[in-house]
Amino acid sequence: MAKRDYYEILGVAKNATEEELKKSFRKLAMKHHPDRNPDDKGAEEKFKEAKEAYEMLSDPKKREAYDRFGHAGVDPNAAGMGGGGGAGGFSDVFGDIFGDIFGQGRGGGGGGRSNVYRGADLRYAMEITLEQAAAGFATEIRVPSWEGCETCGGTGAKPGTKPKVCTSCAGQGTVRLQQGFFSIQQTCPTCHGSGKVIPDPCGTCDGVGRTKKTKTLEVKIPAGIDDGMRIRLSGNGEPGVNGGPSGDLYVEIKVKEHTVFQRDGDDLHCEIPISFVTAALGGKIQVPTLHGRAEIELPEGTQTGKTFRLRGKGIKGYRSSYPGDLYAHVSLETPVRLNDKQKKLLRDFETTLQDPKHSPQSKGWMDKVKDFFQ
Repeated sequence: MAKRDYYEILGVAKNATEEELKKSFRKLAMKHHPDRNPDDKGAEEKFKEAKEAYEMLSDPKKREAYDRFGHAGVDPNAAGMGGGGGAGGFSDVFGDIFGDIFGQGRGGGGGGRSNVYRGADLRYAMEITLEQAAAGFATEIRVPSWEGCETCGGTGAKPGTKPKVCTSCAGQGTVRLQQGFFSIQQTCPTCHGSGKVIPDPCGTCDGVGRTKKTKTLEVKIPAGIDDGMRIRLSGNGEPGVNGGPSGDLYVEIKVKEHTVFQRDGDDLHCEIPISFVTAALGGKIQVPTLHGRAEIELPEGTQTGKTFRLRGKGIKGYRSSYPGDLYAHVSLETPVRLNDKQKKLLRDFETTLQDPKHSPQSKGWMDKVKDFFQ
């Protein structure tokens, strides 16, 4: 049976770039890999076909020969076929792709230099008051940290001894494992990618080279910060591996529930209870704000639920140019525990309110009820 065109197998054009070839092969390999398709001979054949196509086209010399002479140009039995691979050879690229497929970190030489990892990020929960969130402030927090071991000088080895080259990977930090008809490269399980082992670990740090301590950090909480926001302290997370950079520390803000105000973005809301007399006759009442007291004028006949807006009495948000507003919601407070005299006075007073003009909302509501039942 005649072989299929390599470009057709990979589904790319003849002028495809190296990156396009690699991307296409990775997709096919992930789809048809034998470990993902057990007992599927068809998938295995497609995988081998894609592997052969990529192996030829990823090598510049082989690709040039294939473009000129077709399959005959890359037939190992044909005369004049070039042998060596270019740009590190197919095996390096192959190992890179299957490192992605199997979830392994990319391996390499240099004593585990490719196994350098950034440290993990840490989270610190801080609870603050609404007043603190509005005004901003500076504080200090204590967080766990790692410092170089003073006993071993950070080597992890017992004083007087030194780490030795890992015999499993010969100091490379990676090992190759055979998986059927191909091999993959992964982090050395003996030295965990460092390329070295410690026969006599330090008794203070147990061979880690670092000791856990507590450090104090200053945190500046900006004015207007809101619940759920985070402040990043760069480089104060967990330390990196094999010389990698440290992670970050994120201070997550939790604003306590306030007894008077409820925050909505940059605006504040509060409920103001007023008496029946004040609602009926009107007058001035005091309204609390985050910066002291304010005064509003109630008109006669103020109904419960009426909202008064105090401009600029809210919070100036973290990214806002102007402060929000304060909304005071009036709530009519019904008197309780009345004595007989007070009850009689109210009943006598109610008899004077028979004129509908005193209760316009009740009249309108009764008219709607009558229309509903007609």
